[in-house]
Amino acid sequence: MAAVLPPGRLVYGMQLPVQSQSTRYAEPWEAQAGAAEVAAVARAADAAGFWYLAVCDHVAVPRPMAEAMGTTWWDTVATLGWLAGITTQTRLLSHVAVLAYRHPLQTAKAWATLDTVSGGRALLGVGAGHVEGEFDQLGLDFDRRGALLDEAIHAVRAAFADEYASVDGPTWSFRELGQRPRPARPGGPPIWVGGSSRPALRRAAERGDGWLPQGPVTAEDVAFLRRHRAATGGDAGFDIGALVGPVYVGEPSWDAGPCLSGPPDKIAHVLRKLGTLGVGQVQVRLRSRSVDELVDQVTAFGAEVGPRLDDHG
Repeated sequence: MAAVLPPGRLVYGMQLPVQSQSTRYAEPWEAQAGAAEVAAVARAADAAGFWYLAVCDHVAVPRPMAEAMGTTWWDTVATLGWLAGITTQTRLLSHVAVLAYRHPLQTAKAWATLDTVSGGRALLGVGAGHVEGEFDQLGLDFDRRGALLDEAIHAVRAAFADEYASVDGPTWSFRELGQRPRPARPGGPPIWVGGSSRPALRRAAERGDGWLPQGPVTAEDVAFLRRHRAATGGDAGFDIGALVGPVYVGEPSWDAGPCLSGPPDKIAHVLRKLGTLGVGQVQVRLRSRSVDELVDQVTAFGAEVGPRLDDHG
């Protein structure tokens, strides 16, 4: 695979509400919401031109971390598979899947199937993970999480590329084991690598088709990615994303806290600045007090901000 974002455009996506409820970003109304609310937002985003919808990945949150993280983390592939059936255009992204938690053949089967049922809309965002207690419970060495991710990316790519892939790694080895369905696209879903540390940036440049940052994007980050990708023989095609943070289209009549708000021209102007750094997609987090307000915000963003993102005049 290579870059998949449309050249010369700045597209937008969002992480869905309800399916993950960390105290860092969940709105109060999400605690009482469920599948109906997720479906309403997903359908609105699909209609509004959101390029992707994202779902997180945690297996089980240790009690000492649950106060901050919560324990609501819907299964990534199950959720994205359901979304494939209720949307028609938007891509379906894991932001991010911790590949070490599952055997690469299990990951490859799940994502090839998702790519098939969605008509080639799957985007595999991956990360090393950060919850040591999860690694311990799953019998994995937390200190080797980076090496495990590197090995897993290689193995999953092999399984995407060949029905009977052969892999001989320190953790996972397999051969003469066939998998169908094959992915909808040759080579399988693109793999975007998450993280903002220098090791994560190197991993993205060497092994990924794109980068999903965890924090602000700087010109230095982009230059590092491009320099390291060129030095390791990667092609020029590479998708770079950015996290925008809280956004509200218009002026909120309530205390929405620090966020990018105001008329669509203002919001688009700020987001277009990221495009000048080489960013091709931005992930927005629209503030809301209810699912109805979030649907309204999604619709307004797609109708009023989205068309202005390609306006470089």
